[in-house]
Amino acid sequence: MPLAMGALYDEPVVFVDLETTGASPACARIIEVGLVAAAGGALEREWTTLINPATPIPRMIQQFTGITDEMVRDAPFFEDIADEVLAHLEGRVFIAHNARFDHGFLRRELGRIGRKLSSRVICTVRLSRRLDREAREHHLDAVIERYGLACDRRHRALPDAQALWQLWRALPARHAREAIDHALEEIVNARAVPAHLPPTLADELPELPGIYRFYGEEGALLYVGKAGNIRERVFQHWHASVRDGREQRLAAETRSVDWIETAGELGALLAEARQIREMRPLYNRQLRGAREVWTWVIASDGAAPELAPLGQVPLSFESAADCLGLYRTAAAARRALEALAREEQLCLKALGLETGPGSCFARQLGRCAGACVGLEPLRRHAMRLQIAFAAARLRPWPFEGPAAVRERGSGGRTQLHVFDDWRHLATIASDEELGDLEGIGVARRAPFDLDVYRILCRQMRRARPLNWVRLGSAPGRVPDDAARAVASGKEELGEAIELRRVLEP
Repeated sequence: MPLAMGALYDEPVVFVDLETTGASPACARIIEVGLVAAAGGALEREWTTLINPATPIPRMIQQFTGITDEMVRDAPFFEDIADEVLAHLEGRVFIAHNARFDHGFLRRELGRIGRKLSSRVICTVRLSRRLDREAREHHLDAVIERYGLACDRRHRALPDAQALWQLWRALPARHAREAIDHALEEIVNARAVPAHLPPTLADELPELPGIYRFYGEEGALLYVGKAGNIRERVFQHWHASVRDGREQRLAAETRSVDWIETAGELGALLAEARQIREMRPLYNRQLRGAREVWTWVIASDGAAPELAPLGQVPLSFESAADCLGLYRTAAAARRALEALAREEQLCLKALGLETGPGSCFARQLGRCAGACVGLEPLRRHAMRLQIAFAAARLRPWPFEGPAAVRERGSGGRTQLHVFDDWRHLATIASDEELGDLEGIGVARRAPFDLDVYRILCRQMRRARPLNWVRLGSAPGRVPDDAARAVASGKEELGEAIELRRVLEP
């Protein structure tokens, strides 16, 4: 049921602010809690405490908050004050600036000791964005300045919570009641579980990376998605159902939700691609990577390029063919080559797109450099083709045999993703499982998956290198091979520039 401003003033609310040792609930800890409880528009109580995080406070956090290791050394641990925190929160609307941060940290800390936090949540960042649309900034300092609020010690828990209480009281004097009601309804409904799903689902969804699945009647799989934060992403679907017809239908048809946690983004991407490919959920825009993929195989002697299914082309480190372009269908590959020929004045006959005596049709229109009538050497024509296709060149697998990426999550979870010839063979939990190479060898015969290739290439282009592990009797890191794979794009671009320079008249 939507909440209106008047109802919130009659109901108990609690304004919350936390100081922590870092940004991620998975690995950082709370060092201070500040709470301001109110009901019916009247202040009821304030409460604050420092917390011993059982870990050193980073120097940057000490400078930012003023909270030092010495200050928390004799403070209680979170489990010692958990019951008191829950007592202050129970039955109240949870209000915080960037509520995802504060609510997520409390959920995580309580989850470590087997407790749960269940509450309606309002984020004042989102409220500010809806009510003050003309404002460029919505962080707490900007809100304090815009509303003329008092805060004697920023980045301490209780003063920041007190500022939110002042903001709450100042809203009706600045905005129309209808605008406030509408904004609050949108924010609260964004955190609401649809009525036909179990209300406990809000407490069970993890704030971890992985995939989630929506099921309909009789267990029919409706949708599979990936997320860096499963809980947040699932709620985004339900919030979007207010405006989006497709999301509205999905929310209405969903009867259950489950999820699979992964160590990080790569694991989530791979799991999503495999689930969608194998299970074909009704609402997904299908990832079709396992279907036959076509490529142009280019010969250096000037022979016409050969269109081939990628599964029949060698991609190994030693014997990789020169493959240009990746296409879902043979017809799409031919259309792409024809378009490239027009742009680069390539010969349709030399490309194998035309047959018969005489020059190609493009030559008759002045759009071919003359390879079909001997005016351009076929080797030169082949080099121009490779330059034109440089951005679409398929990279050879950069290792001599299978290799794995070790992915460590912020919460300590580790997974190894095993690949060979760009094919995802398996995801395993430990190095010990790498010994079963015979089983992995069977999986190696799986078809080339275009989506896996693209996922892995994107990951390898990022500034932060992947943690590659060579498979064998003594697995170890292979930074040289990984570096070569990451740098290959720059090298290919350099080669293409040099070739173009050589070919210029």
